[in-house]
Amino acid sequence: MLLAQIHLTLPVWVHDVVDASAVHASDADKVALAITLSKHNIDARTGGPFGAVVFGPTDRVVAIGVNRVLPQNCSLAHAETMAYMLAQQRLQRARLNENADGQRDGRYTLATSAQPCCQCYGATVWAGIDRLLIGARSEDVMELTEFDEGPLPADWVGELNKRGIEVVRDLHRDAARAVLRAYGEQGGDRY
Repeated sequence: MLLAQIHLTLPVWVHDVVDASAVHASDADKVALAITLSKHNIDARTGGPFGAVVFGPTDRVVAIGVNRVLPQNCSLAHAETMAYMLAQQRLQRARLNENADGQRDGRYTLATSAQPCCQCYGATVWAGIDRLLIGARSEDVMELTEFDEGPLPADWVGELNKRGIEVVRDLHRDAARAVLRAYGEQGGDRY
């Protein structure tokens, strides 16, 4: 029999870490939450050192994600894709910033602890976000861990900008690098 259902979950601890009613007005606050999630994920040994948060027009959390690749046996369970999928389910729309009539109805932001890999970059193109906020760079990820971030277009920021997605990099980069370093020093891919 072929399986006909996918079931991916976030760790239970996320409910204790994220206050969905809180307003995260600044870009730095948004990325700080993503980095907090990445740190909790490695401290709890529930996945890799990546966290992501989708924020809606009111600067409140719509959905979060952490890396769950190994615990869920799913190479697609990256922090960004988990956050996108949960936000899309919650809002019941495939493009977060478009309503049922295909009209834009607010700005949506993804804050991530580290620059999206090639998979998450592709998901970002189609997810319907207006802004992408990034902590660590991909070179930080590859320097401090054994992750291969895959190929991106040479002007990946420009490609996102052409699609109406503003990119802001290096927010709390040192803090994001510290989480990656801790993960790498712990032996990495065991969880």
